[in-house]
Amino acid sequence: MPTRETFERIGWLRPIAHRILLPELWRFHRRSVPRGVALGVLVGVLIPVAQTVFAAIFALPSRANVPVAALTTFITNPFTTPAIWAFSIWIGRMMLGHHGGDPAVVEGVNKAMGWSEWLLRDVGPALGLGLVVVAVVGAVLGYLVASITWRMWIAHKWRHRRHERQRND
Repeated sequence: MPTRETFERIGWLRPIAHRILLPELWRFHRRSVPRGVALGVLVGVLIPVAQTVFAAIFALPSRANVPVAALTTFITNPFTTPAIWAFSIWIGRMMLGHHGGDPAVVEGVNKAMGWSEWLLRDVGPALGLGLVVVAVVGAVLGYLVASITWRMWIAHKWRHRRHERQRND
């Protein structure tokens, strides 16, 4: 998990380091943690490079927890990215009305068009749209799961305290 010291050492972040290192961005509480999860999923899916740094920068205006946002970007990694991209292309193709079709026809179209044109006309728009949809839905689901989990954890702590008080009395 990134620490405040990690961000202090990044040279090009020095102009905004005083903002990133604000203590409230590093505390874990019921509002900042779900925001951090949502932001981390959004950045992790949409931004292919320097995700941790971008998550930390975007945590400032959203008042999200920086370590949670940075850690959640690792939802995309060499093992999950191909599956996320394939699912995103499928979602994008469905939304754009490209439903696949006969493999022989698709192969003939690919040969007639050429690979670069196929990538730009078919896969590129589908991937772009699909990634946006997957990122937004994932961020919303991440926010909801983190909020519910946080509330359940706090409720458990309160029940445990009440049980301890009753046992001690």
